[in-house]
Amino acid sequence: MSARMKDIAQDLGVSLMTVSKALRGHSDISEETRRRVVNRARELHYRPNWIARSLVTRRTYMVGLVIPDLMHSFFAEVAKGVGRKFGPLGYQVVISNSEENPEAEARQIEVLLDRNVDGVIIASAQSHIRSELFRILEKRETPYVLIDRMPTGFEGHYVGGRDEEIGMLATNHLIDQGCKRIAHLRGPVISPGSGRLRGYRRALAKHGLDAPLDYVASGLYEDGSGYEGMRKLLQLKKRPDGVFCYNDPVAAGAIKAILEAGLTVPGDIAVIGAGNVHYSDLLRVPLSTIDQSSSVIGETAAELLAQCIEAAKKPLPPKRVFIAPRLVVRESSRRK
Repeated sequence: MSARMKDIAQDLGVSLMTVSKALRGHSDISEETRRRVVNRARELHYRPNWIARSLVTRRTYMVGLVIPDLMHSFFAEVAKGVGRKFGPLGYQVVISNSEENPEAEARQIEVLLDRNVDGVIIASAQSHIRSELFRILEKRETPYVLIDRMPTGFEGHYVGGRDEEIGMLATNHLIDQGCKRIAHLRGPVISPGSGRLRGYRRALAKHGLDAPLDYVASGLYEDGSGYEGMRKLLQLKKRPDGVFCYNDPVAAGAIKAILEAGLTVPGDIAVIGAGNVHYSDLLRVPLSTIDQSSSVIGETAAELLAQCIEAAKKPLPPKRVFIAPRLVVRESSRRK
């Protein structure tokens, strides 16, 4: 017979309730007791009976994670952080890819809710809180946490960065490196794109530098993230000497366009991205970037959602956690 929680409790001389709470990561249990219980459970090869557990707790022990791009390593790191926190609690993480499509995102979340997931973490493609998606979530009364993107008017649980601060940090760095004509390859019209654009403009204004309208170009052309936008900037009469890119994939495309034009990075044009994706230091010109601590975002969002699930009968007041961005300087912007 497989080991039972009762066996673990008898071996350690603790109550069955203590074992149950320790295996679920309940805050009532000390870290020392939780470690003893988890270690003994491993030694006994304990496997929970999920069917019985679900009947008692009225939970499925599944949570949904909805992200806009499975191929983007930023969101892959977020997913790893979510899994790291929910795995020890006995939860299965179901990942859905919305491909930045608000309608597809709403459909996928409905499917997750139909499967009775206990909660959802969403990097939303929605631009405002009045969308159908949020009506669905509120109607179902399923706990959810938004990450990375904050739609206009949203007042619920959120974990992510301050995008205006990210924009200012990146642009200030280019200014510190001596750039005078700084362009921006902007992102989509959601909170990260809009916030980083505001930060870029604020930093330029603070230092008395011009921000011509034609110095802001889209970094999200179909199948040419950053590349086509940079080519447009290179055609300007007064070519920029620095570029802040919405994210690292956009910056990688920008560097490709600059080098193809026979120019140097950072000598002719300094480049900085955002996200610190895992390949940023492996590019032809290692990329300066803003580290958003993607795995920490995932872990923090998972902790918050777990608390919401535990408090299902008494919903927690909205909580917002902002992860401080960090400048990572590499060759693509290092002029000094």
